[in-house]
Formats: sequence, structure tokens, C-alpha cells
Amino acid sequence: MGTVIDILEERISAAMAAVTGEKHCAAMVKPATDPKFGDYQVNGVMPLAKKIKTNPRKFAEEIKAKLNLDDICEEPEIAGPGFINLRLKPDFVAGRLLDIKESRVGSLPHQNMIQESDGGVVTPPYKTAHLGIEKTAHPQTIVVDFSGPNIAKQMHVGHLRSTIIGDCICRLLEFEGHKVIRQNHIGDWGTQFGMLACYLDQRNLERDAEYRRKGLIRTRTFDVSISDMEEFYREAKKLFDSDPEFADRSRKYVVELHLPNRTHAQFNWEIIRSESLSHCFKIYNLLGVNFDREREVRGESFYKDMLPDVVAELKKKGLAVESEGAVCVFPPGFKDKDGKPLPVIIQKSDGAYLYATTDLAAIWYRVNELKADRIIYVTDSRQKLHFEMVFTVARMADWVEDNVDLVHVTFGSVLGENGQPLKTRSGENVKLKELLDEAVRQARKIVEEKNPEFDVETKDKIAKAVGIGAVKYADFSNNRTSDYIFSFNKMLAMEGNTAPYMQYAYARVKSIGRKAQERGIDDQAELRGIKKINLTDPAELDLAKHLIRYGEAVEAAIADYKPNYLTAYLYELAQKFSVFYTNCPVLDAEPDKRPTRLLLCKLTAGIIHHGLSELLGIEVVEQM
Repeated sequence: MGTVIDILEERISAAMAAVTGEKHCAAMVKPATDPKFGDYQVNGVMPLAKKIKTNPRKFAEEIKAKLNLDDICEEPEIAGPGFINLRLKPDFVAGRLLDIKESRVGSLPHQNMIQESDGGVVTPPYKTAHLGIEKTAHPQTIVVDFSGPNIAKQMHVGHLRSTIIGDCICRLLEFEGHKVIRQNHIGDWGTQFGMLACYLDQRNLERDAEYRRKGLIRTRTFDVSISDMEEFYREAKKLFDSDPEFADRSRKYVVELHLPNRTHAQFNWEIIRSESLSHCFKIYNLLGVNFDREREVRGESFYKDMLPDVVAELKKKGLAVESEGAVCVFPPGFKDKDGKPLPVIIQKSDGAYLYATTDLAAIWYRVNELKADRIIYVTDSRQKLHFEMVFTVARMADWVEDNVDLVHVTFGSVLGENGQPLKTRSGENVKLKELLDEAVRQARKIVEEKNPEFDVETKDKIAKAVGIGAVKYADFSNNRTSDYIFSFNKMLAMEGNTAPYMQYAYARVKSIGRKAQERGIDDQAELRGIKKINLTDPAELDLAKHLIRYGEAVEAAIADYKPNYLTAYLYELAQKFSVFYTNCPVLDAEPDKRPTRLLLCKLTAGIIHHGLSELLGIEVVEQM
């Protein structure tokens, strides 16, 4: 059961091809911008008419004569210089609603197969048309690189967008039926970690000078928090710059980090990394972001042994050359403001490797070891040039075949009320944990005001769902490529396109089921018994048409990696349901109308729940 827009696109494109004899015609079907003109509009007539040098309105008439849409639409209407407007038949809409209601679990071949104990392989069942959306017929293995915080530092507001947009993209692609491999490319390697490991010892956190002197492996840990590490790093940097003896010891620790045997410096590094990841995963759990700590955290340290081979192979292929003591690749087409070729530096004159070297190693690993068909990087727009150049070098080296897509998904900045990047009064980046805690705290105040009768546990649950959901939804509802202003007042508002409004809309729909039970109405039995849907009221038909377009919103969000397409759909759904609920009594409806209206309520709740909870990772609550 493809989306309505896909069916229309296929049939109308076929009619255009029949009229012109052209092999590839695009109907360019889009939702109508004004409902008074219909539900969909065909925009491809005029471009094709211009190509074949014919009158567009006459051409539209010829296409209309070839169309076979009687089972879907009322008679098509030609408007303006050559647009074709389409209006769905109520019977077709009713049939689609029944199809969505009857969606079942089925089995389709795909890459996620289960190995049985006898060596056989079975394909697990999964939904083929959940809520009217089919799984892809061409599942891929897709690697999504997102979040990427730095070790020994707390996550801050700058990590918010990569983390939640990346997670949403993964959820969308998984729902479409792809095998998604999440990769958290953390910054956990480099000279600074040797310096910090050295400083930990100088602070006497190990408390065992004899073990340090002999270089033995310690079997105990010491208590150090992520906030301690940030302070230690600042102090270590001051010492490194001012104390030659400390700087010399730090360099020795850096050497130890690279040795094949497990060293004292590596032990300290593991403590730093472990504590930092514990901090990160508390944030991920709070945000509802899915990461497997063992399999999906792949920091810079993971690729460290591959870096010499990256440089060696690029040299062997004649792509890397020495320039001013450094090893560089000069991809064609990239120049600085003076018109000089821009280099991708893969090794500095002192032998150190750079981000580009690690990113190239990661591409090689993801293509060859993870067997990626597509690799998606979710970072801020400032890294656009970096990834363009790295992708070009990877293809020059023949590490990426033409059938493998390399995608850079960019996003804008989170701004304060003053229109500048969100900072504390002291000018530091706002800590993400503090921002999320404040969102929950403010949401708790609202819950106290609205529902003082709820018990403490219920208040806490709703406050967390609303507070965290508000932060995430406010981000998703903005075009990811744009900057946006962070405002608790706006994102926690109960009106407008906000999480609280959507969560309340869901709770409102769910309350209908509870009211039915209180009145002795077996709504589930009525839903099971539906054989025909009656869409006689304009508000019923309008809501039904929007419900069957959920797949179009999901497809659009996937195609452009833009969650705001999904939030816009959900917000419009909530508004249309409100109009329906105001004009169409549900529980008090006549016996021939109530089952249809109960189904509209059920599907509205199901789609809001799925869109928020499953695709956006935002909790819903049954009552607010």
C-alpha cells in the first residue's frame, strides 16, 4: 500500500509518457496549497510542455484524457496555464482508512536475519504496512555518525542538535526498513589526553607512588567526576604551558598511550574515558537517545592504528605529497580566497595525525568492515567544507564506490534571546545537563499549577516527558538548516506547535476511550466490527484525508533528513482533530456514525503516538 501521492505520481507520469512518447516523465504531484482547489496538484505539465514545445493547457487536456484515476479521484480539473487539480473521493479515503486499520505483521526478506541453533536462517516478521506505510523494497546498510562529544568535557548545548537530529534520522530509517548502524565518533585521542593523564598522577589521585615508579598495572580506580576533569584539564594546560618539566612528562605519557602493551598512561586514559562516557550516557538516557556503549561508540582512538596505513596508501597512490613539511592531499576544485589549492592535511610535520586522517580511516572502515551502502554525518554547517574535501579524497583513493552514498546533514546554531549563540553569563557554553534539568523543573511548575491533585510520581513523570519533549520538539519543529532562538516560554507553551500542545492533544484523544468505558460503551468491539466507514461530515472527511497522508510526511522527512516535515504534519493533525471533535460528537453519535468516529480517534491517537514516541523519541502521557 504505497502512499497516495506515489500512486498518483506513477499513474499520471505514465499518462504523460503515453501522450508524448517520452520515456521519463515526472508528474510532480504535490499537496494542494489551498484546499478549495482540491487535495493534490500536478505541476509537471508546464515544464514538459516547454520541453516538447507545445501549449501547456492543451497538453494538460491531452493528459487528462489518458488518465485513469476513477477509483481514486473525482474528475480532474485543469486550472490556470496547465495545472491539474485532483480531489480524492470519499469512498477511496474510507477504503484507505480500512487498509490502515487492517495493517498486519508480515514477513519480507531483508538483511536482519536470525541465525538459528541448527544453522538455519529465518527472517523475523515485521510490519509491512504499519499505519499505511510500507517498508522499503530496497533495504540498505546505513551508518549514521552523530553526537560526537569530547572526552573529559561535559556535553553542552552545542551537542544537542547533532545528538537528537541524528537519533531521529536513525529512527526514521529504521522504520523504513533499513539496517542502521549508529556511530558515536567521540573525541578521545590526542596530546591533551597524555597531558591530562599526567596531571591525574601529579594530583596524587592514584595515591600509590611505588606503583607509578615501577610502572605496574593498578587494579583499583579512583573517584573523579566529569566536572573535576574539566577543571583538571584547565590546570594541566596552564602547567603544560608554564612548567617545562611537566610538559616533558606529559609528552612521555603521550608516547605511552601509543605503545602496544598496556601502560600506566593508558590506565589513566581509560578512567578518563569511562567517566566521561558515563556522563554522556546519562544525557542520552534523559534525551531518549539510543546508543550501544560497547558496539556503537567508536571514537578517534578506535582508528589510531589505521592512521599510518591511511597516509601510506594515499602516498602509494600518488595522491598525498609533502608540502611545507606536512603530508597533504590537494583535491581538485578546492581553493582558498587567494585562488590557491586547498590541502587536506593528513599528517603534520611533527608526525601527528589530524581529524581528516581519522575521518578517512573511518570511511574506509565503514565501507569495508561495516559494509555501508550509505554513510550519513550529522554535524553543524561549519564543517561543510571539511567533509566535502574528505569525501572527495576518499573517492579519489577508490575507497568509496559510486553506489555508496556519502551524505553530510548540516544544522544551524542554537541562539539565546539576544540572537547570539546560547552562552552563560560568563561566556561559556551552556551545559546540556543543566539546560535539560531546567526544562524539567519549569515543566514541573506547570504540572503543579494545572494538576495539583496528581501524586508526586505522576507529576514527576509528566514533568520529565513535557520538559525533555519540549526541548526536542522545539528543535525538530525548526528547519534543521536554520538557527533558532531557545526560549523556555515558547517551547513550554500549551498553544501552538509545541510538544506540550501535542502531548495534550494525544492525552485528549486517549481520554475518549476512558470515557467510553465509564459509560459502558465497548469501543473496542465497535472498532472490530467496522465493515464500512461513513465520512459524511466535512470535518470527518478532512481529518480522514490527513490521516491517510501520514506516509507522505514520513517519506518527506526521510528524503530530506528534516524532522520539521513530521512535526508540521502532526501539528496539523492535532488541529484537524480539534475541529472534528468540536463538530462531530463521538460517544453521543448515532449508531451508524459512532464506529467511524471512534476509528478516526483511534488512528489519530496511534499516529500522534507513533510520530512523537517512535520517530521523534518524545514521550507521550495518558493524562496532563
